[in-house]
Parts: sequence; structure tokens; C-alpha cells
Amino acid sequence: MQVKQRNEIDQKYKWHLEDIFESNDAWEEAFFATEEMIPSIAKFNGKLNDDDTILECLTLTTKIGHELSRLYQYARMRRDEDSRESVYQGMTDRAEMLMVKFGSLSSYISPELTELPTEKLETLKKDKRFADYDVSIDELIRDKSITLSKKEEKLLSEMRLFSGNSGEVFTMFDNADVKFDSIEDEEGNKIEMSHGVYSMMMQNPNQEMRRKAFESMFNAYKNYVNTLAVNYGGNVKKNWFFAKIRGFNTALDYSMYNENVPSTCYKKLLEAVDKGTAPLHRYIALRKRMLGIDLNMYDLHVPIIKAQNLALPYEEAVETVKEALKVMGKEYSDILASAFNDGWIDVYENKGKRSGAYSWGCYGVHPFVLLNYHETTHDIFTIAHELGHALHSYYSNANQCEEKAGYKIFVAEIASTVNEVLLLKHLLKTATGEFRKYLLSYYLDMFRTTLFRQTMFSEFEVAAHTMVESGVPVTADALSNAYYELNKKYYGEAVNHNDLIRYEWARIPHFYRSYYVYKYATGITTAVTIANNILTYGEEYFNKYRKFLSAGGSLAPLDIIRLADVDLETSAPFEKAMEEFDKTLKELEELV
Repeated sequence: MQVKQRNEIDQKYKWHLEDIFESNDAWEEAFFATEEMIPSIAKFNGKLNDDDTILECLTLTTKIGHELSRLYQYARMRRDEDSRESVYQGMTDRAEMLMVKFGSLSSYISPELTELPTEKLETLKKDKRFADYDVSIDELIRDKSITLSKKEEKLLSEMRLFSGNSGEVFTMFDNADVKFDSIEDEEGNKIEMSHGVYSMMMQNPNQEMRRKAFESMFNAYKNYVNTLAVNYGGNVKKNWFFAKIRGFNTALDYSMYNENVPSTCYKKLLEAVDKGTAPLHRYIALRKRMLGIDLNMYDLHVPIIKAQNLALPYEEAVETVKEALKVMGKEYSDILASAFNDGWIDVYENKGKRSGAYSWGCYGVHPFVLLNYHETTHDIFTIAHELGHALHSYYSNANQCEEKAGYKIFVAEIASTVNEVLLLKHLLKTATGEFRKYLLSYYLDMFRTTLFRQTMFSEFEVAAHTMVESGVPVTADALSNAYYELNKKYYGEAVNHNDLIRYEWARIPHFYRSYYVYKYATGITTAVTIANNILTYGEEYFNKYRKFLSAGGSLAPLDIIRLADVDLETSAPFEKAMEEFDKTLKELEELV
């Protein structure tokens, strides 16, 4: 199918960015007004000591931040419509530079407020005039215990210029410098290997082709494993340094502090998954039987059920998603209908359009969703997923002031995954034969890649950081051996643990955003409980889920999740997720 130019696509399939700015001229007017406003934030520097001045400063910060958000998001989303349009490239760059300028001029605010006595900050928090800022003030109070002297804080701030170098080095190596050996296809044609080609080759029905791709990819990292180990070890040591200097016992404790999530949540995840690896081993054994091969690590991504394509036109896909989510009641359904009808969504691919999908937007305007819809089963799930994000933002923005509307990454993937699970279970109501098997295997792979695999990654991160924290050298052998043992623990005896898999840790970019990947696992864990509660109790439970959707960032992340009756400091939600995996696996085992 030929990709259309943007002007060839019907207007009803395009988002209405005019809801942010009615024209580029209006954007320009707002840009220059904001540019003139920004220098005025500097007048409060060194003067944040009385209530009126502090309130004036915070109010101006919110006002400027709001305008910057509108300017950047409009320009960036226009650029995403067609990245070849130089006018929007320029507008995006200008908005980014304005944000940097404001960030620099306002950088004194948090340190200066943190220096105020705790009693003063508590008084401000109780003042009704500061109600919109109570969460921000709470964070300032919380940070006082780990804040160092002005001189030390300045020094630590300056260190940020190079403290992220390990991640930057890996990014350059992984995207620009690493070279993979070419492989030959069945006809002897040469295939240039890349990250994208590797992902496709892992789906290839020919096991020999999968083996060749696997060896090409992993040998490249093995060849540089000593360099990569030193680089990653430096990143781990950096994390330990910043944790130690702030008074934390481990890098994990410091990372979780920054999330405002107790370390017990991380530990509950590892404990629960550790107890639940037996069903995963059964699933791997089922894969082996169904594929009828001597199973290897490079065989874990190829579908065990031939993909079943719903091939629905967009309007029918929308109706399917709406029907699946109807269980959440009329209010949610009405907002969802508005999203589809009132210019929230940019539907089809066009030349120059950004690939993939996302949900985004600025406070005061409905959210926006970018799609590149094709008539595939996966793209129907993408609609449900992105509209989950969009309605989460809609509810948060509608119920919170701007300062408290934004939600943390920790909770960001829950609503989207809830929608995916509800869609899948809706389809399962009527699915039979191969399509039912396909949906069950789809769900199992969602668990395997999001819950089990990400938890394995999380456990590896603990192992790597424990080496540094206990004075053990972080070497290529130590890291590779630790990863290899975890791989065997998680995937069991039904698969050959090919020796090259020990080097997989060296190609995972998320490891340079330390203690990040566990959020994927806690996200699906939470979503499974919420989705099942919605299906069991309907609108009665949705009233609790609405509180979660509406909370924004007004509470600590775990407290927001508790609004939906899910407590990640207990074992219950993790055990429910494991039960869901086991129940799904049993049905597929019976069907095949």
C-alpha cells in the first residue's frame, strides 16, 4: 500500500492542534510574549523569604511553565505530522531553547526554598493561598533531610555535566559504532544486520535464520564485553556515589526515594516472581512442544500460534475498543466517544510522519493521540493502549490544578495496560479455534516480556549494584555469570541456555537508567488486578478506579494506586498476576 501525502488524508482522521493555537501566527505571538516574560523570574533570586514574594514567584513559574508547555507541544506535534517541514523543525528548536533559558534563570528557586526552616515550609503548606503547591512544598520538606550545604549542592550539580557519560557512551556505541556480521538467507542473499533487522529475524519461521541473527547480534557485544563492563560498572559506581553522599545505604534505596516509592515494593516484586517461575517454566516447555524443536534462546520470540489478523477498518476497530471499554460505564464511554469524534486523534500514516504511537498534550486542552493505524490486531490494541493514557490525562487534568495534574512514570503505564487487558478479555468472550489460541498466547507473551523478563532485569540490577556496594570488582565475567544464572533461573530447563545469552545484559539500554525497568512489571501487575475488578464489579468498582485516574500527582505513587484498592507493599497483587498467568497457561495447554 502506498503511503499518502498528508494533504491526501481526510480531515476527520487528523487531530485538531488548532485547539492549542488556532494558527502559527497565534503561536508566534505567544512565543514572543513568553520570551519577554521569562527574564522577570530572575527578580526573586535571593528574595524568597516572605510569603507574598514566594507566592508571586511560584505563580509566575506556573504561568510561564504553562506557556512553554503549549509552545513546545504544539510545535513538536506539528513537526511529528511531517518531520520534513522545516518551519516546524525551527519552531520546535526555538521552543526548546526558550525552555532551557527559563530553566537556567529559575534554577535558584528549589534550592532557595529548601533552605527555609521546616516550620516555615509547614506554615506555607497550611496556608490556603498555597493549596496548589502543597505537594511541591512536601517534596521540599522531604528533601531537606538529604540536602547538603550550598557549596556541596553546587558541586554535585556541576558533576551532572559528566555523571551521565556512561549512558551517552553506550548510546553512541549502540546506535553508531557497533558492527554486526552480515548473514545469508535461505537463497544465499546477504542480509545486513541491525537492531531492527534482528527484531524481525527473531520472528522468522526458519530456526536457522534465527540462530544466525542471534549469533551475529550477541557476538558483537561479546567482542566488546570488557569495554562495556567497564562502562556499565562506571554507571553503577556513579549511582552508589550519589546514594552514599546523600546518606542512603544502597543505590536502590536512593532510587526508590526519588520515586517516593518504598523499597519494599521492589522487594515484593522480586519475591513474588521468584516464587512464580514454575508456571513460566511450563510455558517455555509448552513452546518447545508446540514448535517441535530443540528450543533455544533465539526461539522465544517466534509466535507459537500463527498470527490471526482481525484486519478491521479503523471505524470498526474503534467500535470494538468502545465495546470492550463499555464496562467502565457511561461517563468513561462518553469521554472516549469525544476522543474519537472531537479531534483528539491523528489516525493514519503519511509521508514524513513520526512512526509509532503516543498520547500527549498540555494542561487546559484535551489530550492528543498519534497513531499510524494499519488493519492489524496489534494496531487495535494500540488504540486501546493510547486511549488509556489519554483518558488518564483527561481525568487528572479535569480534577487537579496544573501543579498537581502530572502523574509520575511509576503509574503512567497502568491505565493503558488496563485497557489492553479489557480489550483482550472482550475478544476472548467470543473467540474460538485458532484465534482464541492466538489471544491466549498474546496474553502469555505480554506477561513473559513485561512481568517476568523485566523482573529478571531488575534482579540483575540489584546483583550489579550489590557488587559495588560490597566491594566486589565489577568485571565482564562477574556481570555475565550473574546474568547467565538469572537466565537459567527464570527460563528453566526446557530451553538451551546458549552461552551467548550471558552477554545480553551488555545490550540493554535501560540499564543506564538504573532501577527503571521494574516499573513495567509493577504496571502490568497493578493493571491485571484493576481490570479484573472492573469486570467483576463494574461501575461500582470504577468509582474507585476513577479516583486513581483523577489523582494526577496529588499523592505519593503507592497511595494513588491504593485508591483503586491495590497495595503494592503486599504480596496480593503480585500473586493475582501470577494466578492470571497460570490460569491463561492452563487453558492454552488444554486447547493444544
